[in-house]
Amino acid sequence: MSVDPMTYEAQFFGFTPQTCMLRIYTAFQDYLFEVMQAVEQVILKKLDGSPDCEISPVQIRKCTEKFLCFMKGRFDNLFGKMEQLFLQLILRIPPNILLPEDKSQDMHPCSEEEFQLLQKEIEQLQEKYKTELCTKQALLAELEEQKIVQAKLKQTLALFDELENVGRDHGTSDFRESLVFLVQNSRKLQNIRDNVEKEGKKLKIS
Repeated sequence: MSVDPMTYEAQFFGFTPQTCMLRIYTAFQDYLFEVMQAVEQVILKKLDGSPDCEISPVQIRKCTEKFLCFMKGRFDNLFGKMEQLFLQLILRIPPNILLPEDKSQDMHPCSEEEFQLLQKEIEQLQEKYKTELCTKQALLAELEEQKIVQAKLKQTLALFDELENVGRDHGTSDFRESLVFLVQNSRKLQNIRDNVEKEGKKLKIS
């Protein structure tokens, strides 16, 4: 098999020429093996019809294997020549031929120095893209945090509205007065709870 990678041909065909030749070689080998098996079966059937024949099936198998090795050797020799012919004359793109996707290089050639500058510019653009991507991710994370804060703020405002409504129901229109009223009621409830706990402890002791 050829050791030339033939990458330009692989770009055109979609497969390497060596892979194509290997598949052809494998297909021929499989076909040769199947033919020899079929021939062997025919010979064995003929022998079954001749009871006086002194040739055994083991001898037939040995002869088949020997002939298969002979054919394989001849085939390998011929295939090597065929592979060389295919890879040089049929599956090879001439050096003066450009693929359609590469014609822009012929129309707009660039020197090695210009190519290096383009490579450097591409690397800089890639780094800039990565930086912008990280910045975008950070901004999205911050936006999610702001959404959470906004939701909590809405909840707080809704709570204040409820407190103000409670204050109005009790005759206090000012929010500060409502807050003072709420604190006073909370203290009263705390005192009541403390008294209940004390009375409960006294009952347990008695």
